[in-house]
Amino acid sequence: MVQCEMCGAETASPKTIKVEGAELDVCDNCADFGTEVKTQQTSSTSTKYSTSSSSSSGNSSTSTGSAGSSGGSRSRRRDMFDDMDEIAPDYDDRIRNARESTGLSQEDLAKELNEKASLIRKLEHGDILPSDSVQRKLEKKLDISLTVGSAGADDEEWSGGSSTGSYTLGDVVKRKD
Repeated sequence: MVQCEMCGAETASPKTIKVEGAELDVCDNCADFGTEVKTQQTSSTSTKYSTSSSSSSGNSSTSTGSAGSSGGSRSRRRDMFDDMDEIAPDYDDRIRNARESTGLSQEDLAKELNEKASLIRKLEHGDILPSDSVQRKLEKKLDISLTVGSAGADDEEWSGGSSTGSYTLGDVVKRKD
């Protein structure tokens, strides 16, 4: 018996469905929440995961095949979140200290940013994280940085290109920050 990945019920014959891009093995009751994925029953694509008996042939085809054709790559591909800066853990103190050093009250700062004073209070207490637009406004008005860079130093040292010698758009584009 297999457990349904959506509701947790035990099912003898799970169906594979796609819900918002994720493939789930679900029971018959939950199958209506997505679209059913048809699986091929050929020997070359019999399983999604490689086994020890087929690992030697699977590795050679994965290394020479095109990326994204099988979805079985072992190393995680970089995505947009790898290049994003993280909000500093002490963002609330940074906002409060910068506001106080400029002599502004929370209400005055809120008016200048065209935001509500309650938002400034919540940010300074650390109750909420600033949205991207509020973060930019605060950084510009108070002349502070609310982020901790995640990839800034790595980008400078990186020479570009891939192991195959081909280049991508990311290899030649310079970001304006």
